[in-house]
Amino acid sequence: MTAARSARDIVVGIDPVRDWHLPTAWAADEAHRRRLPLRLLIAVPPQHDSRHVDDIPLQTALRRAAADRLEQAQGWVRDRHPEVPATTDVPGGSAAHVLGGEARDARMVVLGSRHLGRTAEFLSAGSTVVPVTAQARCPVVVVGDAEHVTQQPPYIVAGIDGSASAREALSFAFDEADLRGAALRVVCVWEPPLFMLHDEEVAPRAQRTLLGEATAGLGEKYPDVHVTHEVLTGHPVEELARAAEHALAVVVGRRGRGGYTGMRLGSVVHGLLHRAHCPVITVPAG
Repeated sequence: MTAARSARDIVVGIDPVRDWHLPTAWAADEAHRRRLPLRLLIAVPPQHDSRHVDDIPLQTALRRAAADRLEQAQGWVRDRHPEVPATTDVPGGSAAHVLGGEARDARMVVLGSRHLGRTAEFLSAGSTVVPVTAQARCPVVVVGDAEHVTQQPPYIVAGIDGSASAREALSFAFDEADLRGAALRVVCVWEPPLFMLHDEEVAPRAQRTLLGEATAGLGEKYPDVHVTHEVLTGHPVEELARAAEHALAVVVGRRGRGGYTGMRLGSVVHGLLHRAHCPVITVPAG
């Protein structure tokens, strides 16, 4: 085991109990495509400050079990992609805190998902998905379901809303589609108000203008990516999840000014983490 670091690695937070194959496979394939090193880690919570319980044997056992699990995952990655450098580490601390720190320097962080309900995930003591996705300074990939590689032609969905984070997400989505030879569906979702005070075509027309402006320069940068623009009407979570039903991934921004901001309960990003049946990639502004 080694703790060697690269400022451009892909970090995988491995669950110490549940199956690690799905997120690890996604991360290994992405490292192969981008020619980046992979870092596998399991965080071990610190020992309790108690005068009555000796935590040292428990800590030793947890670290040993984590190291064994990581060694197994590392060997599996090497069998899958021998050319991908894969290192392991067992840092101390809560998983959310450790992975949040890793996200300061990583190219991206990859997590698995237990598909808990929104409240259960938010309140779970062991939850990492919500806090890491909310705070990370790099893209975070949550792999709760496999990407739909059998769909032909393969495609990626990017949800945009005019925010700075959505522009970053769109750029990431173009790059990802180009790497994979996939099409890109760029989607705006318009949620009609209860009472229309103006021509009902005004808002969708503005959304179509937004789509054209957002993709203009990127279309020239990635001429091989087949792009479609779609303005959908309805609830953003439901419409984006439906659009990505057979996608390789759905990409959205976070912390922007528009409708895909934040990680508070009820937000579009949070909703997609539990509703989408493909990997969800969130990208911060800047």
